[in-house]
Amino acid sequence: MSGSHAERPMDVRIGRHELVVRLRYEAASICNDLLLGVWFVVGSVMFFSAAWTTTGTWCFLIGSVQMLVRPAIRLSRLVHVRRIRSRSGTGPGPHEAPMDF
Repeated sequence: MSGSHAERPMDVRIGRHELVVRLRYEAASICNDLLLGVWFVVGSVMFFSAAWTTTGTWCFLIGSVQMLVRPAIRLSRLVHVRRIRSRSGTGPGPHEAPMDF
């Protein structure tokens, strides 16, 4: 299989600033997901005691509202990266993966 496409390295050109922006949004998304998990675990534990049920319900509500933060982070990143690309003149770039944070 000498000379096949699979053996050639793939060059990906991405601006330094764009890479930093993507990494920051990825970190924000991970922190959001961790905090979201904490809200739901704490709320679930609080449901074991009748005295903490109301507080547990508030934890679930906060976690549910925070679920809206993830698409907001993705949309903000998309707009930010497109703005960077338009300023640098590199164009719109390829479509991002659906599994993107």
